[in-house]
Amino acid sequence: MQPHACDDDPTPSHRTVDQAMEATGPQVGDDMTVEVALAVMAGARTDRLLVSDEHGLCTGLVSHARLAALRGSAAWTDAARLRDVLGVPGPFPSPMTTMADAERAMLHGRLDALPVVDEEGSAVGILALTR
Repeated sequence: MQPHACDDDPTPSHRTVDQAMEATGPQVGDDMTVEVALAVMAGARTDRLLVSDEHGLCTGLVSHARLAALRGSAAWTDAARLRDVLGVPGPFPSPMTTMADAERAMLHGRLDALPVVDEEGSAVGILALTR
């Protein structure tokens, strides 16, 4: 797995998340239903949404694949809200976290993407690993 390259720093272990993260993309509230979230993803032509609570603090990241799998499962209900299906809760990396630390956390959690948050807990980007 390799981070998306955003610069030519020859020492990737010393790079920070800020140097490798993607733009934030769409952010939605955790009270949104899964059906509406899938429609937002389709309209925004994205495969991920950042999810925030009622205070604007980042609570996670959901992928189209995860939501589509949930919709196709026996546990599906059209009342399912994003807060009910969020995966790994924080803490999330900050822009100043080293890539080595972020990659370790992602590999340990078997994640291919994480929200990146500022010191107040607001999303500032997405860190995604490619295989």
